[in-house]
Amino acid sequence: MAADREPEKSMHLEHFDDNATSVNTVAGDKKDASELEAGVSETLAIQERKIRRKMDWRLLPITGALYAVSLIDRLNLPNARLAGMDDALGMSIGNRYSIVTMVFFIGYILCDFPANFVMRKFGPATFLGIIGLLWGVLTIAMGFTKTWIELVLCRVIFGALEGGLFPGVIFLLSCWYIRREVQLRFSAFYGFGMVISGLSNLIAYGLSKSDGLGGMGGWSWIFIWEGIATCIVAFFVLAFLVDFPDKAARPRRFGMKPFLTADEVTVVLNRIERDRGDATPEKMTVRLVLSKLKDWKQWEMCLLLLCNNTVAYSFAFFLPLILHGQMGYSIFTTYVLIFPPYILAAIWMVIAAFIGDRFMIRGPIIVFNACFTIIGVTMMGYASSNSVRYAGVYLGLAPYNASIPCIFSYQHNNIVGQTKRAIGAAIMIAGGGLGGIIASNAFQQKHAPGYRPGLNTVLAVQALTIVLICKNFVVFTRANRKADRGELYDLDDAQKTLVRVGTTLVEHDFASVNRVRGRRHV
Repeated sequence: MAADREPEKSMHLEHFDDNATSVNTVAGDKKDASELEAGVSETLAIQERKIRRKMDWRLLPITGALYAVSLIDRLNLPNARLAGMDDALGMSIGNRYSIVTMVFFIGYILCDFPANFVMRKFGPATFLGIIGLLWGVLTIAMGFTKTWIELVLCRVIFGALEGGLFPGVIFLLSCWYIRREVQLRFSAFYGFGMVISGLSNLIAYGLSKSDGLGGMGGWSWIFIWEGIATCIVAFFVLAFLVDFPDKAARPRRFGMKPFLTADEVTVVLNRIERDRGDATPEKMTVRLVLSKLKDWKQWEMCLLLLCNNTVAYSFAFFLPLILHGQMGYSIFTTYVLIFPPYILAAIWMVIAAFIGDRFMIRGPIIVFNACFTIIGVTMMGYASSNSVRYAGVYLGLAPYNASIPCIFSYQHNNIVGQTKRAIGAAIMIAGGGLGGIIASNAFQQKHAPGYRPGLNTVLAVQALTIVLICKNFVVFTRANRKADRGELYDLDDAQKTLVRVGTTLVEHDFASVNRVRGRRHV
């Protein structure tokens, strides 16, 4: 066992600093080499922090802005409905509203899986910028629809275009950041979009006052102006979003200089390699893709996001209708009351991210959030007082939003390899889309205004989340203990990789490497 550990130590030192190892060999003075290594390590840490700040300022605002307009466009149906779309398109007849919300997820699920592979080929700026521009144009077109069937067709295509955004951004960020950094970055990206989308209710109320302008209803202008805003953001994405780390030193479009120098790219790739050993992308083949689908964790992460997004889309599509229909608030008051819970959600999310990254825990945070969601939804659905119901909105909405970046970090920490993470992100987003379909069907017009069956569905999926995470705690704890003992054990069916030890390539199990890089089952 000791023989196994020593090569791993050599491997770690070589990845960390080849020069320090060379000095130790040539000078033969271990003390001097150790001091030199410490000095180089400190210099490297300063350089890494500088590059990380540069990454944060370039990646997070742009992706957050694009996600914000995507949420606004995706979730503007209840706002348009309150602004007169029901009368114009007959949306209150039968389950038409549920159908319109549901069909979005058909295109969304079908197109999210190949999205990351297309993005890897054409680059994030080109791929995300173009699909953003196209769905922005389509959002504008929704303002000119004359029948609910036309709106259904628009929503199917709209879902197909938006299907590439979330898995694409998650994959892009996961390629740039190491494991202990991702939850805070996922939270920043997602939280920005979440807060702006919460504010969009008030924005939509203002836009609806354009009623009668150009002979069009206020609901039409909601779609038109929000679509124009999306197109503007998409142009910024085309111009300024950066590529994957291995291509970040290349010249960029419009004559702009590269995002990073060649030396900075080397630093980024080395820190990723030290963290999880997948800085270099694998060559994509059908056989490789199929092999990555065998890992049970991929499908369970999909189920976790399905459970969480069932709650997310339930709140997004039906909370305004519950506040207005069941609690009796006016349309303006409804718009005002929706925004404050999103502020609490942003604060909750940041605190959860700091705790998660600081202590490298994901599962316990997800369980904690699920428990509070259950409490909040129970208050919202079954309390007799409107004030208690509205307090339940805070406790129900904030935790599930905080869980979304946590679930993606949970996946990122427990899935190794660029291809595997790209596939996993796509599978997860598909699961999230299925959660939207469940929400659309659980909340039906005949159950208005209380929507009790839908609320019970929300409670059930959160209970399932708690069961899954508790089961994983037992399984992952066993795996971590075996890795700590030096046993060549891994949950990915003993997946192997070639890593450099000295001047030779040696086959190592990921779990044993984790003793150097930090355990990933959390």
